[in-house]
Amino acid sequence: MRKLKKILLFGILLYSIILFILYLFQEKILFQPEELPQDYTFQFDHTFNELFLEAEDGVCLNAIHFTNPNPKGIILYFHGNRGSLKRWGSIASFFAKKQYDVVVMDYRSYGKSGGEVSEKNLYNDAQLFYNYILKCYTEDQITIYGRSIGTGIAVKLTSDNQPCNLILETPYYDIKDIVESWLPHFPTNMLLRYKIPSGKFIQEVACNITIYHGTNDGVVPYKSGEKLFKSILIPNKRMITIEEGSHNDLIEFDEYLNTIDAVLKNE
Repeated sequence: MRKLKKILLFGILLYSIILFILYLFQEKILFQPEELPQDYTFQFDHTFNELFLEAEDGVCLNAIHFTNPNPKGIILYFHGNRGSLKRWGSIASFFAKKQYDVVVMDYRSYGKSGGEVSEKNLYNDAQLFYNYILKCYTEDQITIYGRSIGTGIAVKLTSDNQPCNLILETPYYDIKDIVESWLPHFPTNMLLRYKIPSGKFIQEVACNITIYHGTNDGVVPYKSGEKLFKSILIPNKRMITIEEGSHNDLIEFDEYLNTIDAVLKNE
């Protein structure tokens, strides 16, 4: 009996510690920025301009704008939770080489961007960059592309505007859905300060929606992306399943490479 009590107490203690860590450090788990010095020089193998936009609260946000002489359109790209434009600029240049102009920003506290991350700031800053590209492009030229954590931001922005295309790579239904896959049997609703309810926002999206997701994704479960897809009520949607694809390698599969051009063209 004494041994059973010790095991029980240990289990309760471990459970409490995990709850404490999840509540206190959830921001550090969800957002893993790489800071860059302000004098850092980006180097990409495509023509680009570096830009800074000032948010309403005075925080300066950094972005890369890839350009082409006769672009097929413009892609506003929202990257994943780790790193900075040092990495994500190279990833986004894939689309620039397909003759699309691309704007990819660093969230607050990432790279050269100032300020602190919050759910409200993520949405407001996304709209700031959407307004920026509207100065040079019409909405029927705009594709919003989200990857991983950026998919929720992309869905929210699309729900508030009228771009012609929304592409989501490894998306989730909401943050709770992801955390519950990592930590089942924990009261995530009580603990999470970040919601990012893509499943709610996507109901207000009217443009074409394409989801790419791999069946072996160990970060954002395939079933969460599938749940998001099934929640979409409009008919102009498609989900491209990549068998054995994981979280960061979808671009290496034929299912992605053989479809992305048509998806970008809204075909």
